[in-house]
Amino acid sequence: MREFDEATITDAVLERVAGTPDLRARQVSQALVKHLHAFIREIEPTEAEWEWGIRFLTETGQKCSDTRQEFILLSDTLGVSMLVDAINHRLPSGSTETTVFGPFYIAPPEFELGADISGHLQGRPMYVAGRVTDAGGRPVAGAVVDVWHSDDQGFYDLQKFGDDPRPAGRGRFRSGEDGRFHFWTIRPTAYPIPNDGPVGKMLSAQGRHPFRPEHIHFMITAPGQRKLVTHIFAAGDPYLDSDVVFGVKKSLVEDYQAHHDGKAPDGRVMEGDWFSLDREFRLAPLG
Repeated sequence: MREFDEATITDAVLERVAGTPDLRARQVSQALVKHLHAFIREIEPTEAEWEWGIRFLTETGQKCSDTRQEFILLSDTLGVSMLVDAINHRLPSGSTETTVFGPFYIAPPEFELGADISGHLQGRPMYVAGRVTDAGGRPVAGAVVDVWHSDDQGFYDLQKFGDDPRPAGRGRFRSGEDGRFHFWTIRPTAYPIPNDGPVGKMLSAQGRHPFRPEHIHFMITAPGQRKLVTHIFAAGDPYLDSDVVFGVKKSLVEDYQAHHDGKAPDGRVMEGDWFSLDREFRLAPLG
């Protein structure tokens, strides 16, 4: 039997986990103990504050559902998701940069090139085109391109399933022999992350806003290439420099070109305001 105090408890816990059979689990356990104990020593919480912290994490878990992941929001808003992303995607120069995956992805329905994925979402028409290339700039045929975005009120279809259960604002395409893909949808907008839970309370206490700048998500996979998860952000958005999840990178900001009437790149005759985006996605090789 040993008595543990402020000076000895950390070494005692480290001694207990030192025999963890799996080397990676041992490394993670030891680092967790060291940094968690150092955190506690730095802030010296009262017992009431520690109980509040436990309650905060409990409420974070209780807020999770099939259509909402509060722990991902917590990770995102503390910059942890972007740190993990950066560590895991040290890509060759010239590759399209990655950013956070986000909590609103589900496997989308597949569409033919040129289809309209807006479904029941409301907004101004937008023509989106892209070209998938390898590290040398050569076209990648048959790449799987998953796309998802919000409506013009900042809501994803997952957040509006009570209104209409059909997927909308999301789709899957396959690039052609020239590496290109294109589709129609509606222009999204900047939006606040869900802030009616513990993460929202945390942001309020920190004096931070909950907004993400306008963007479209892309996830692109192809044989022999690293999976790309990224966004393309709208130039001029007021939240580009204060994205609540720290996901913006300069290379991912593009003009969403504004048009009035006229003929779209696919020959469609347009009336009124519409927008277009054309972007190359350069994949990094595996290995």
